[in-house]
Amino acid sequence: MDVEDAGAGAVGSEPEVSDGLKTFGAVHKALREEAGFTQEAYAEVVGYSVHAIAKLEQGRRFPQPRFIERAGEVLEAPRVLRAAARNLARKQGLASWFQQWAGIEEEAISLYAYECRAIPGLLQPEAYIRAIFERRLPPVTEEQLEREVTARLERQQLLTRRPNTAFSFVIEQALIVRRVGGSEVTKALIDHLLEVGTLRNVEIQIMPLEQEDHVGVDGQMYLAETPEHQWFGYTEGQRSSSLINAPEDVSVLLQRYGKLRAQALDCRASVSLLKEIRGAL
Repeated sequence: MDVEDAGAGAVGSEPEVSDGLKTFGAVHKALREEAGFTQEAYAEVVGYSVHAIAKLEQGRRFPQPRFIERAGEVLEAPRVLRAAARNLARKQGLASWFQQWAGIEEEAISLYAYECRAIPGLLQPEAYIRAIFERRLPPVTEEQLEREVTARLERQQLLTRRPNTAFSFVIEQALIVRRVGGSEVTKALIDHLLEVGTLRNVEIQIMPLEQEDHVGVDGQMYLAETPEHQWFGYTEGQRSSSLINAPEDVSVLLQRYGKLRAQALDCRASVSLLKEIRGAL
């Protein structure tokens, strides 16, 4: 899956420093200096920010596949960089097929989500997270469960750590009235949604059970805008995912998401519905 357009985009997320990332950063720096590039000149040639290049060389940015290919071309060392990238490690607790999107998600300036399967991970309270993982097949060990719960809770810090990022969520009412984990978990979920929805950079809209003009029949979708104003789309299936960067395909998702926002209840009506559902539990 391609992650970056050659002329724009962030290098990736900022994970915990690992030996693999430090090694890749050191190799990249040596190749850049050998080629006679300063960070500033190099950043302009490859189409990434100086800040992103600096973090990558410190082992604090995960290089996306498209960046590795672009850097290999510019530095005339594609095989060396591919070899250095083979042993890179990402944050524990995140599925391998989710890692690329996690990198884009962490640096997005706009993030949109439509969910018809489960509450978006960024909005799940701990009780709901545990309810999902405890019911997952094949069963996970206690250690795996704790690792995945911790990883998801850490991801949620994006909502407060990036106050200038605009977060928009459209959630099917059915996901709430389904009562995954039972009534108490659902109460905790609704309370959490109501609390998160008070953040200035977060909008939560509920898609009512009855909506004749619903355009979300093709399933869930996520959209992110990078600091360079490039949009990416993301969808998930059973143990797989698809990152969408072709402009014509991303345009389709943006059109559909815009329509979904218009068809869902507005934020105030969504709050009223959530309170009504909670009162009936």
